[in-house]
Parts: sequence; structure tokens; C-alpha cells
Amino acid sequence: MSDNNYIHDFIRHLLSATANAALYGTEHPQVKRLSERAFSSLAAMLQTRAELTILVVENELVIDGQPQDTSLFFNRFTHILKSQRIGTLKVLAGVAKPEVDLLIKGLSGNIDSSNIMSSEHIHLGNVDIRTSDTTNDANEYRSHHHKISLPEMPKEELARFMEIYETVKNKHKIQINGVFDVVSGFIDVFRQEGKPLLAMAALRDRDEYTFTHSTNVCVLNLAQAMALGIEGQLLNDIGVAAMLHDIGKLFIPEEILTKKDQLDKEEFEIMREHPVKGARHLLETPGVPRVAVITAYEHHIKYNLSGYPKVDSNWQMNLCSNMTTISDFFDALRTRRPYREPVSLPEIASMMDSMAGTDLHPALTRNFLKIIAGLVETIDQRYI
Repeated sequence: MSDNNYIHDFIRHLLSATANAALYGTEHPQVKRLSERAFSSLAAMLQTRAELTILVVENELVIDGQPQDTSLFFNRFTHILKSQRIGTLKVLAGVAKPEVDLLIKGLSGNIDSSNIMSSEHIHLGNVDIRTSDTTNDANEYRSHHHKISLPEMPKEELARFMEIYETVKNKHKIQINGVFDVVSGFIDVFRQEGKPLLAMAALRDRDEYTFTHSTNVCVLNLAQAMALGIEGQLLNDIGVAAMLHDIGKLFIPEEILTKKDQLDKEEFEIMREHPVKGARHLLETPGVPRVAVITAYEHHIKYNLSGYPKVDSNWQMNLCSNMTTISDFFDALRTRRPYREPVSLPEIASMMDSMAGTDLHPALTRNFLKIIAGLVETIDQRYI
């Protein structure tokens, strides 16, 4: 049975157990049977992986970074999680049956929701994406977030990433461990500082090189993911995906990449090939996370599925791809280009706000603008 089938069975049995526990109590024989089935599916799935991560982003259920198709039982599961103020549910390998029983008890309402606590292998968290535009809420939030100075990213990590890109230019395979090391270094710095955006290189006004842009997008992706409560391997994979999202540009002629004037139609068509070229290269590179391949392919596909490469109307974009599109858009406008100066932060915020729901994922865009507004006082208050 595939991982997806195990995950679906786990959620289906968990929902049934929760519904029966709400009606008959957690000691009912039917609840115990369903709980055992939920645990069995979960344990079988975790035999080949380290963790399962489930997020609620607005009304969307995201499993291991992949938004799920709408279905009755997924919608019901999303509703239950939201009603208990649970935005993240992470289950680690080694989970025990009593931990699943405790989760069912909490979700069924048999204990006060404020007392639903994480266990050793089941971690619960809240995703708080603010949508209120009231003055009081904005002032309260701003009072805890002041403008900060943004230090330079560590030079040795930028140098290491430049070496990785030179490897690709010389037609060699990426040493993926080097990319993981760079991302882990960023995460360590964020945790040491206590504020994940203290090292946010994307607010610097400097020329854009491919490696600098990629590190900026990586930092912005990590900030988005950490704000959503994402941790562990998925957090690292999201950072790696951001670092490698533009790898396909290394297969585009240098004269097109560095052209100061606007690209003509033929040149633009060549440039549009970089997502496919990048995804193909990563697919053939050992050790690259699957989400990095997907993100390289999808990062120019818009939320409404326009953009490129062209996909059919049933395409489901990965959450990491949506994050990367947001980070990519922000950094592209914020950095100096040969043909223009950096765009101001309030102007970028206004543009992103107008694009939410069409070009950009609406809930993730609000989350991103909240992060930026919490750090930069020049962004208009209404974008908090």
C-alpha cells in the first residue's frame, strides 16, 4: 500500500473514532476498534519515513507540503482541527497507541480543548494567520514587533553555495549534502537569534546574482514555514527547494541571463524553459528531496494555474511552490536590477495584496505580509 493510502486510512479511521468518541465516549468498543485501525495505518506508514506533517492553511489541508483535493472527510478533518485551534499536526516515527488514543480524546471534545497537549511523538501547534485589519489588532501586533537591523548573511555560506553552482555550470552533479549544510546553517542562526528573520538578506539593496537571490528566497521560505509551525525534515527540505528553485537558469545562455534590456520574444521563450530544465536536472541528482524537484518545476506557475510551464486545470500545486513563488516575487522586486532600482516595500506589499488569490496563494500571502509588516515599519498598517 502507498503512503497516500496509509495517510488517507489514518485520517478516515481517526475521524470515525473521534465522531464515535464524541457520541459514546472513548471506552466504547467501536472507538477502540477504530483507534486501533488508525494507529495501524499510521505505524505502517511511519515504517519507511521519519514523520507525517499535516497543516491547516486557511480552509486548506496540506499534507507533507502537498495541498489535498477537496473531499468530505478531508473537509471534516480540517473543520475539527480548526475547531480545536490546531493548525499543525506532526506525528513522528515511534508513535505509540496511547498517544493516538489521547489525540482522539482531545479531538472528540472529551477533554477541554485548552488541555489538548502534544505528546512525545505527536506535536500539535497553532497556525495564526491574521486577517483582521482593525486598528487595535494592528497596534497590538506592532507593539511587539519593531524595525530591526538586518545583518549580512554569513560570507562563508554564500561562498559555499557559489561553489555548488559552479559545479553545475561545469556539468557535474550537485553534492546535495552541501546544500543541506547551508540550509541547516541558516536554521541554526535563526534559532540562536530567536527571531527567524534577523538574517533576512532579502531586505538588502544589492545587485542580484543567481546565488544571492537563491539564498534570499531560501531565507524567506524558511521564515514563512517557521511562521506556520513547520519544523524538522520538512523545514529543511523547503529551504533546500528554495536554494535550488532557479537551478535551471544555469542551463540558459549567459547572454540572456545578463541582458540589460528587455528580452525579445525568442529570448523570453528560452528563459521560460528554465523550470523544466531545472526540474529535470534535480530529478537526475541523487539525494535531492522530491519537493525540490516539484518546486523547481512549479515556481513560475501562478496560484490560478496561469504562468509557465502550462498545466491542466486539475493541477494541484505544492505548498512549497506557492511559498517560493511569493518569496521569489518579493526578492525579485526588492533587489536592484540593471534596468531599475529596488521597488519600495509599501509598493511591493500593495502589489502582493492585489495579487492574492490570482497570482499568489491568498492565505500564504497574508502570512508573508504579516511577517514583513512585523519587521519593517514603513509598510502600510493595513497590510498587517
